[in-house]
Amino acid sequence: MPVESQALTLLSGEHALRVRQVKEWGEILSGFEGRNRYEVVGDDGRPLFFAGEVGGGVGLFLLRSFLKAKRPFTMELKDARGETVLRLRRPWRFWLSRMEVEDGQGRHLGAIQQRFRFFARAYDVLGPREEELAQLSGPVFQPWTFHVRQQGRDVGTIAKKWSGFGKEMFTDADNFGVQFNGLDDAHVRTLVVAATFLIDFVHFENKGGE
Repeated sequence: MPVESQALTLLSGEHALRVRQVKEWGEILSGFEGRNRYEVVGDDGRPLFFAGEVGGGVGLFLLRSFLKAKRPFTMELKDARGETVLRLRRPWRFWLSRMEVEDGQGRHLGAIQQRFRFFARAYDVLGPREEELAQLSGPVFQPWTFHVRQQGRDVGTIAKKWSGFGKEMFTDADNFGVQFNGLDDAHVRTLVVAATFLIDFVHFENKGGE
């Protein structure tokens, strides 16, 4: 890439992130959900990105009603100034989900591709030329955790976080912790953060955390 994207710059110095789904009181009280919205906070508590599905209205309602967690979506991540720094596109697929990742200028950064495994939930983190940069593996007996691996080494985790039984039961909000333990490549970090949103849709959307 000739120019480093703003997302890569923001993530280059972070050791841990928190991804929190933002719920509105109307959704909490009525059970009706509109567009998914999130905030991404750095390890010092500083907001890095605000993320949300693009579009809405009747089309989104129908997609959410009939396709549920399998629905296609486009999500944009914006910085504190409101500039789009990442765009995530998930096409509809009956099996083995995929998500394409672009920077704010539309340059292709890579993709997240779900893979079939018998005893694990698995994804490949792919670069712009479909080269494998890392793997994500969620063991069956660790339903809330995905390990990030490069060349057989654990270099990070994506984990569903519970903020308290009563609160979670009331809001059904999704919170994830993303940790980088030896993963220094800002490009791969960006793709791992993008993968967190796909994991939320595939494994936790409309399932009450099951």
